Amino acid sequence: MRESISLILFLLLIHGALRSSSVTAGDFNGDYSKLSGIIIPGFASTQLRAWSILDCPYSPLDFNPLDLVWLDTTKLLSTVNCWLKCMLLDPYNQTDHPECKSRPDSGLSAITELDPGYITAEWNRPLSSVWKEWIKWCIEFGIEANAILAVPYDWRLSASKLEERDLYFHQLKCWLKLEIAPKKYIQWLDEHVHAYFAVGAPLLGATETVKGSLFGFTFGLPVSEGTARLMFNSFGSSLWMMPFSKHCRADDMYQKHFSHRSRSSHQTYQCDEQEFRQNYSGWPTNIINIEIPSIPGMDAYPSASEIAQTNLSNMECGLPTQLSFSAREISDGTFFKAIEDYDPDSKRLLHQLQKLYHDDPVLNPLTPWDRPPLKNIFCIYGIDKKTEVGYFFAPSGKPYPDNWIMTDVIYEIEGSLVSRSGNLVEGNPGATSGDETVPYHSLSWCKNWLGPKVNITRAPQSEHEGSDIQVELNVQHHLDEDIVPNMTKSPRVKYITYYEDSESIPGRRTAVWELDKANHRNIVRSPVLMRELWLQMWHDIHPDAKSKFVTKAKRGPLRHEDCYWDYGKARCAWSNYCEYRYVFGDVHLGQSCRLRNSSADMLSHYV
Repeated sequence: MRESISLILFLLLIHGALRSSSVTAGDFNGDYSKLSGIIIPGFASTQLRAWSILDCPYSPLDFNPLDLVWLDTTKLLSTVNCWLKCMLLDPYNQTDHPECKSRPDSGLSAITELDPGYITAEWNRPLSSVWKEWIKWCIEFGIEANAILAVPYDWRLSASKLEERDLYFHQLKCWLKLEIAPKKYIQWLDEHVHAYFAVGAPLLGATETVKGSLFGFTFGLPVSEGTARLMFNSFGSSLWMMPFSKHCRADDMYQKHFSHRSRSSHQTYQCDEQEFRQNYSGWPTNIINIEIPSIPGMDAYPSASEIAQTNLSNMECGLPTQLSFSAREISDGTFFKAIEDYDPDSKRLLHQLQKLYHDDPVLNPLTPWDRPPLKNIFCIYGIDKKTEVGYFFAPSGKPYPDNWIMTDVIYEIEGSLVSRSGNLVEGNPGATSGDETVPYHSLSWCKNWLGPKVNITRAPQSEHEGSDIQVELNVQHHLDEDIVPNMTKSPRVKYITYYEDSESIPGRRTAVWELDKANHRNIVRSPVLMRELWLQMWHDIHPDAKSKFVTKAKRGPLRHEDCYWDYGKARCAWSNYCEYRYVFGDVHLGQSCRLRNSSADMLSHYV
């Protein structure tokens, strides 16, 4: 299933005490019970439940309090109009439909599986399963149940509305016991937050958001693009992920808060000179190329009755005007103003953009992130997948919400830009491509958090003995420039490239992990990602750890699931770590390959 339900994923690992730990023979058993974590799920990654009674005509399936709304595919398929009433928000004030309202579920169950029913379990597992595999890893490595805190939220709302309606950030502060004086924020963070992981984060936005606002983004659901567009544009959070320029910034409210300067009720949004010197706002190409009807009075979203009375062939009498818009022109509202006379959603989106983002006195997220003020930062994302970076649209002649048609798509792949038909396109392609959902330009922004000298290591993602490791030390890194390692890649091997800096900020570590061919929608379920994360945490809690980051010299099996049968050698692969040990219920040879009783020696290699 191509479409995504998860666009931005964060994990905070909190340590009340990263104390000394021990290794027990036979188990991967550092004292992980001392670790605790907070999981903040991504867009559309939290269950929503009905908080009202809605009678659905001509259907036995009604909505009652606590019934699953997002995502109940059975009700979606049978009573789509009722289901939409429980999902849609008023685009101007972000209130619920008069007949139905939904609220986020709570606890880990709200984020592990969106629809645990048989339908999605069979044909749409990526749509349903979100953090389930992650939680299983936590259980296997001994994390206590009460040590994992999920903080689900109504992902349809903007940040300001989340606080206004649900007091979400106030409750988050209470969960963190963050009732402290502003001068002690950094001290509190240093003492309580060990590491922050940004996984697949669109730090400069995502181009697919624009496609969703004009054409519709179905999330893999059995609905039309027009229906998906209606739903998407009613959510104030949709604009949160619009692409924006790295050269344009709002006021730094964090610095104002820490320096006790007065907060203004309106943030200024300014761009530096580089924005107007560079093409495409620093992105690979213009985000939107759209045709506007040139005949005065021609409506881009006629009603059904107008279609029946109008000969649309008159459009051929005048050539349409094609306009192009960069990321800055999308985030500052220029694009929506330009098509205001041709699209009814533009007025609503302009209202949301101004009220919920540019006029937000606390935070305008349409501005580049600086490095969070935490001790350890890990930015992790996939690369080298064919990713959409630009679109061509034209009027379709159909009524709203299907009034636009997507005529072409520009992709980034292997350092080039290509159209949907395969033709090369001029632009500014990056060194590689994104993760099939978020462009590389947005994912790799966190490389700016690295210092002037970076250590780079490239290793195979699969288990290895260290024969294909490449290392570059003290690589020069210039601010606002990408870091491209001078390393080779075998076409048959998937690599993970580590960019690590522990020197530029005393007492702070920053790392960027790039995983070849890792899909945005599946990266949080990637065994490679989870293996690397747990090894890093194992290294950090070990009392004898001497290096700043876990070694990359070798990777062996960590769990029974990592062992498998080597049919060529007629034995379990990785015989130093795995052995054949049949347990009743095993149905094939690979299932009987398990870790040996003693794994202490293996773990010593990761200190």
